[in-house]
Amino acid sequence: MPDLLDTRAPKAWTAPLVSTVVTLPGAALALFFGGLSPMACDSCEGAQEDRFTRSFDSGWAVLCTGLVLALAVLVASWVLPWRQRHAANRVLLAVTAPAVVLCAFIAFVALVDWP
Repeated sequence: MPDLLDTRAPKAWTAPLVSTVVTLPGAALALFFGGLSPMACDSCEGAQEDRFTRSFDSGWAVLCTGLVLALAVLVASWVLPWRQRHAANRVLLAVTAPAVVLCAFIAFVALVDWP
């Protein structure tokens, strides 16, 4: 008799698919708004411009790192073996991916010294 935990999980693709539908557009929006944010300091000069540029550079690095991490977590939710024993881990990874995008964007907004 086969072990029930080693049987193929029905609809194992549901959580990664929902996560993909939420994560990829969210990451694209975060990247879009992050990329447009240097225009917030177009009229800045001197010390204010230097503060903004330094803080933007570190914030941009955090945002990009967070988006790459979210993509890695999303891919992990897809490539985890589709067995019943991995169902909880797959759902956890699928929920974590959009949360990482949100946290990365919040960290970006918090790190940048806005004018």
